[in-house]
Formats: sequence, structure tokens, C-alpha cells
Amino acid sequence: MRILILGAGGTGGYFGGRLAQAGVDVTFLVRPNRAAQLDRDGLVIRSPLGDAAFPVTHVTADALPQLAHAQPFDLVILSCKAYDLDSSIDAIAPAVGANTTVLPILNGLRHYAALDARFGRDKVLGGLCFISATKADDGAVLHLDKPAKLTFGERDGGAISARVADFAAACGNASLDHVASADIAQEQWIKYTFLTTLAAGTCQMRADVGSIVATDHGTAFMQALYAECLAVAAQAGQPIPTKAQEIALGAVTKPGSPIKASMLRDLEAGQRVEAAHIVGDMLERALAAGQAAPLLQAAYCHLQAYEAQRAA
Repeated sequence: MRILILGAGGTGGYFGGRLAQAGVDVTFLVRPNRAAQLDRDGLVIRSPLGDAAFPVTHVTADALPQLAHAQPFDLVILSCKAYDLDSSIDAIAPAVGANTTVLPILNGLRHYAALDARFGRDKVLGGLCFISATKADDGAVLHLDKPAKLTFGERDGGAISARVADFAAACGNASLDHVASADIAQEQWIKYTFLTTLAAGTCQMRADVGSIVATDHGTAFMQALYAECLAVAAQAGQPIPTKAQEIALGAVTKPGSPIKASMLRDLEAGQRVEAAHIVGDMLERALAAGQAAPLLQAAYCHLQAYEAQRAA
């Protein structure tokens, strides 16, 4: 399996690096500055699961069409920020040939419409990941905590297809924690409802979960926010299983928990945030279904105000 990964930052760099480390045929699509860095230092991973440094194959946008024509890719993994989706689609387009599959591991669900429109629904798998990772100033991929898991599958569900099985085998060879799912839609909604609650709650309060639930009404606030998201999932025909609800609620109401959404970390750093793609999209789905979602609405207003101030 020949795999192209967009970027060699935190998420793409970690998963792609582990695959390459195991001998899987991986190429990173990177900008010229990152290419020079990789030529000089190789791909450096610092992780509680093991550090590594090794040379990797990479290509820049100008050379991608020729490379993809000579050696077509089987799989393209997309792990960009949602606000970079359009430019990322343009970047990988030369690599998506007649027999190429695209696997997005972005947060949320909104990106599928654009990917389907550009490449065709049959070419796009469903995917998600659990990882906390970033790229350090020196170019190293910093994996910040032990979870590093990929979940993927055919979006129409059913039996595991050959292309899903092939990628699962590659993940297995690389000792990557992964799930080849026969019901990726449910997996996506489980994460989407949890992530939206975490992002909306911690960004709205500018605080981690432990600080929120330590207030007089913090636990009730997080519970009510999660309930708004659960209602959207149920209306979409993807009710969240009871066990998954218990796990998510436990995480977003845990006393003393330092957990906060990566969106809040971006906000605290003055960076762009995926507000529209996560909180905004969940709110749009609620309103379209005729559901009241005042907490989501307040959180999205807060994030929009932040983005407006940042732009100014």
C-alpha cells in the first residue's frame, strides 16, 4: 500500500511516522521549508510510546503530479485543520487517481460534503483519530499523551472492505492502535458529541473540566451541554449508546480533571479555531431539526466574537 500524508505536523507526522518506521511505503506532502528540515534532521518523534528519528520520503506540491503519475497512491490521509480544508483538498487532488482512496481524520463531520463533491463519495472513507500531538519549534513531532488511535471504515457500513482491511494490516504492522469499524458513522457521532461538548464547554468558560465542575453549577452546565449534542445525534438517526454516554459524561464532569479541548489551547495561544466546523455545525444541525440549543448557541457566539476580535 502506497500512502500519501498531507503534512508532517503533529497528527500526520505521528501516524505517518509510525507507519514509515515500520516499513510501510509512506510519502509526506510538505512545504519547501519543512522539506528542508526533514532532509536535514529526518522525522523526529518524541512520545511516551517511544522516541524515534529517521529519514522519510517527502514531496512538495510542484513535484507531486509527476510522482503520482509515475507511482500512483493507494491511500491519501488528510489531517488538516478544518479552516484549511479547501486548500488541503487542492493540494492532494493531483495524488487522487482512479484507484486512490481518501481517508480524512479531521474532527467533526462537515468536511465530507466538500470531499465528496471533489472526489466522489465512493472514494472517501470515514475516519477519526484520538491523539494529542503538535509540532515543536525545532520541527519534532511531540506526542503529548499515550492515546494515539485511528478508527476508519466504509461510510455505508457493513462488511470490512478490502481497502479497509489493507490499511488495518498496515496499522497492525506498525503497532498502531486502530479499529477497522463496520459502523464508522456511530463511532464518528460518539466522538463528535463528546468533542463538541468539551470544546463548547471549556472554550465558553476558558477553563479545564476540573475548574468548571468545581463551580456551583458547572456539572449541570456540562451535562446540559452534552444533552443538547445527544439530541442532535438522535435526530440524525445516530443515538449514542448508553455505555458511550456514561464514558463521555464521566470525562466532561470529572472533578479535578485538567482536560481541555485542543480548541481552547488554540484560543489561548491566539490562533485560529475550528469553531464553525465543530460547535457551529452542531448548532446548525440542532436548529435545522427544530431543536432548542441555547448553550451551543452561547458557546458559538463566544467563539465567533473571539474570531472577530482576532481578525481585527
